[in-house]
Amino acid sequence: MEFVCLDLEGVLVPEIWSKVAEFTGEEKFNLTTQEVKDYSLLMDMRVELVNLTGLTMKDINLVVDKMEPLEGAKEFVDWVRDNFQLAIVSDSFYQLAWPLIRKLGTPSIICHHLDIDRDKLRGYKLRHKENKKRVVQSLKALDYRVFAAGDSFNDIQMLTEADLGVFFRAPQHIREEFSNIPGLESYSELKELFLQSSKFI
Repeated sequence: MEFVCLDLEGVLVPEIWSKVAEFTGEEKFNLTTQEVKDYSLLMDMRVELVNLTGLTMKDINLVVDKMEPLEGAKEFVDWVRDNFQLAIVSDSFYQLAWPLIRKLGTPSIICHHLDIDRDKLRGYKLRHKENKKRVVQSLKALDYRVFAAGDSFNDIQMLTEADLGVFFRAPQHIREEFSNIPGLESYSELKELFLQSSKFI
């Protein structure tokens, strides 16, 4: 059997923190893993900004609740689940991602946890520093073939570890730096590539 591992933000849903930037007017929230390679450094900055701007988790959750999956994402997820095993493998956090996961039909997700105390964001706990890579390695150790798609620096290890790894709507500077990884722009292209690569369909 074959597993598809998909990144969440930028692949299936908009970037959550970019929506927080729109809500607060704080431009630094627009920085994502497409610009910052060190994820811990990025999250430390976000936690600091949240506290400096006085944001509560209720505020952030209101932003997330208004978000919708990218156009065609729900249909694509449904198609993947009909033809493959599926795991969303994200560097997001359960407390943020879950409302969007529900809008995608509640596929399985493997991500991290936020440290919240009395509606304040105190920090975060990573499931594993190499979470995405370890998920792919574990699936391959169980004799699954793994196809993966992502759009950012933090997806590189997952994409290179998978039997088939592709960029999906990744910015040009990332695609140029990792030119050995193919890039696609539409869900229809992803479907076609997964079908061509499958040994079971």
